Amino acid sequence: MNDYAGQHEVISENMTSLITGELTRYVQELKQERKSHFHDGRKAQQHIETCWKQLEASKRRFERDCKEADRAQQYFEKMDADINVTKADVEKARQQAQLRHQMAEDSKAEYSSTLQKFNSEQHDHYYTHIPNIFQKIQEMEERRIVRIGESMKTFAEVDRQVIPIIGKCLDEITKAAESIDHKNDSQLVIEAFKSGFEPPGDIDFEDFTQPMKRTVSESSLSNSRGDGKSEPKFGGKSKGKLWPFIKKNKLMSLLTSPHQPPPPPPASASPSAVPNGPQSPKQQKEPLSHRFNEFMTSKPKIHCFRSLKRGLSLKLGAGPEDFSNLPPEQRRKKLQQKVDELNKDIQKEMDQRDALTKMKDVYIKNPQMGDAASVDHRLAELGQNIEKLRLEVQKFEGWLAEVEGRLPVRTEQARRQSGLYEAQNTSAVNSCAQDRESSPDGSYTEEQSQETEMKVPATDFDDEFDDEEPLPTIGTCKALYTFEGQNEGTISVAEGEMLYVIEEDKGDGWTRIRRNEDEEGYVPTSYVEVYLDKNAKDS
Repeated sequence: MNDYAGQHEVISENMTSLITGELTRYVQELKQERKSHFHDGRKAQQHIETCWKQLEASKRRFERDCKEADRAQQYFEKMDADINVTKADVEKARQQAQLRHQMAEDSKAEYSSTLQKFNSEQHDHYYTHIPNIFQKIQEMEERRIVRIGESMKTFAEVDRQVIPIIGKCLDEITKAAESIDHKNDSQLVIEAFKSGFEPPGDIDFEDFTQPMKRTVSESSLSNSRGDGKSEPKFGGKSKGKLWPFIKKNKLMSLLTSPHQPPPPPPASASPSAVPNGPQSPKQQKEPLSHRFNEFMTSKPKIHCFRSLKRGLSLKLGAGPEDFSNLPPEQRRKKLQQKVDELNKDIQKEMDQRDALTKMKDVYIKNPQMGDAASVDHRLAELGQNIEKLRLEVQKFEGWLAEVEGRLPVRTEQARRQSGLYEAQNTSAVNSCAQDRESSPDGSYTEEQSQETEMKVPATDFDDEFDDEEPLPTIGTCKALYTFEGQNEGTISVAEGEMLYVIEEDKGDGWTRIRRNEDEEGYVPTSYVEVYLDKNAKDS
């Protein structure tokens, strides 16, 4: 599929360089030429309209002069026929009529000359200038059509060059599709995500007619963990192998709870007393069947489905952060897009920093408007955010430079980052069995899986279920003795320290406490004095 996409990228690049770029420049040239032709046409049209206006003006002048000459002639004839008019008045009327006739003759000559000129201009306009302009436009369009045809031929040649390679790619895709073994694939998924639970064995018959100690099957769910016998392991370090219907807080309680009885309290409360002295004999703990019932009756959390989804994405090869699973051109575009987004974020942070800096200057100059020291913390946060974003930009720019050929080989850091999923996949699958063997008390937690979760880029699907609320406090307690929590899941306390209780002793001798939001764990119940809240007791 990568080769197939690569060949289409070759077609795209050749079309961009040989066809699209050339046609873009050619279209710009055609636009300029077309604009010039239209300008010549408007100029010729304006010229013929000007000539027509001159002809109309000459014609109206000739018409007016003719009418005035006719009126002057009639006036002269009237004056000449009147016997009461003096000879001087008749001579004056005659001279006026002759003048008007002369002006009419001059207007007639001018009108005739203008008319001949207009007819000549009109002939040239409609038979020479306009046809020439349309001929040039037609030739331009014909050249454009020829150029389009050449571009289509070029595209056909570009496509024909990669057709053999595309055919081979399609043959390989068909071959790979035909070689799919759905049974084997489903078995691989089952092996990767099987929970590790084993069904319980048959329960032995207990004969109450005989006074003997009741026995239970070694594989029964009611077998207590204090018997020293093997029991199925629930969970592991890989989040993908957790039971999918367990509430997270209860699961964490089961997984991180120490799997050994608490040590007895020291004989003396003095500092010289040994807090972690010899352990008392193993106490009878809560049967495993009770905890299994808690698994099945507790309200399921979608958080575990998210763990399965993240594990599945690791197994099946989700896209790495550097987009190395994409073809070169697509990878370059994705990296460039990521760099642009980070640069926009940096610009936003810098704008906020500049605004806060100006606000601080105003506060310094005018203390009555506000405290200048109140914005220092926010400025420090913005500086840290900008530095983190710049480091991200440098990382993605390094990958982008590698794609564009500016770096000869990939750096070791890029290899490690792009190979993050494979490394997590291997460690998530293999760490469970190793930690079970290396843990002396048989306990194991989700510590490694939490680190893996931090390294895996979160998705929108994950974000919907990340809001895990901590367990509420049900009371307080006071440490009667100093306890150094050396086992996984325990917490160290000092004598006299006050802490919060978040889970009572369930009969195994351990109480779960919390110091702050980040520190919580188990301490021996005999080491603390518990003060439960009234509401917690009632509930």
